[in-house]
Amino acid sequence: MKTSRVRLGDLSIGFVQRLTDSVHASGQDPQALLEQFDLDPARLAEPRARLSIPRYMRLGHAAMQLTDSPHLGLLMGQLSRFNQAGLAGITAAQAPTVREAARTLIRFEPLYAYNYRGQSSFHEDAQGAWLRFYSISPYNAYNRFVVDSLLAGWLQQLSHLAGKPLSAEKTCIEFAAPSYAEHYTHAFNGPIEFSAEHNQLHLSQASLAQRNPQHCPSTWRFLVEMCERELEQLTRTRSLTERISQLLGPLLHGREPELAEISARLQLPSWTLRRKLAEEGTQFRAVLNNTRRDLAMSYIRDTELAFGEIAFLLGFASAEAFQRAFKRWSSQTPGEFRRSQRLLG
Repeated sequence: MKTSRVRLGDLSIGFVQRLTDSVHASGQDPQALLEQFDLDPARLAEPRARLSIPRYMRLGHAAMQLTDSPHLGLLMGQLSRFNQAGLAGITAAQAPTVREAARTLIRFEPLYAYNYRGQSSFHEDAQGAWLRFYSISPYNAYNRFVVDSLLAGWLQQLSHLAGKPLSAEKTCIEFAAPSYAEHYTHAFNGPIEFSAEHNQLHLSQASLAQRNPQHCPSTWRFLVEMCERELEQLTRTRSLTERISQLLGPLLHGREPELAEISARLQLPSWTLRRKLAEEGTQFRAVLNNTRRDLAMSYIRDTELAFGEIAFLLGFASAEAFQRAFKRWSSQTPGEFRRSQRLLG
């Protein structure tokens, strides 16, 4: 059977540092945990090393069990620093204002974290701006801490840039209030809404306008140019098939995207897109099916999601339709595939 090429996403190895810092702060030694996940000093020092999202979730879950701290993600956020986000973080730290730092972290997110199903975004309004984070749902003990650490981390990093604590006017969390809900108010210095439509926090115009006393205009511009070159390199090396597959990921929720929609996003006429795909030896339907297949294998192998939930995430009309398609792709049922992957360890 063909091995899945698509991964659910990955992030910079630097994110492990905020996790180990939080384990230390909780009074535990993270060394055995790092060894369990083959994260030795050489691996942690690799300049472009990445960790898969599923592996990071398992690492975080193990850390919460070690420290007996279900709110560990919030502590991770409060201990986070710009430099853990690599070049993008260092660049954000040189931004002239909190607004530009937030924009930089989100614009250059692919340089330090990549989620196949969606990405962070920045939404301005008359009162300020929302910083929105995308996470795979439904939620459980393995992925709630990711939302906690990212949102709390944004607020901590931007507060450091401003030189004083910033408060989120409102913080929205997609999942229902967890057992440790009382810890959120301290982490975000403001009201919390659980079971919300998005994971996001809102900063006021006054907070966004806070200036960075460490800003150096020439250094800032130089670093932004470096980030732009890195981001361009990431995009330029992808084939059209890969670009379409990555566009499909966030669009599959509960529906099947059509060629015309992808054509519009690529700013190409449909006939041109068909021709270019033919030149790469494929067609839109094949790219769609292969994307669904590879994501399905990643979801089944790397998450605890129920098969009905996976069916929805991949745009199938029903769990039964997904089961039939998966059997056609792999000659196994989803349950058989999951059990075989568990046996492989």
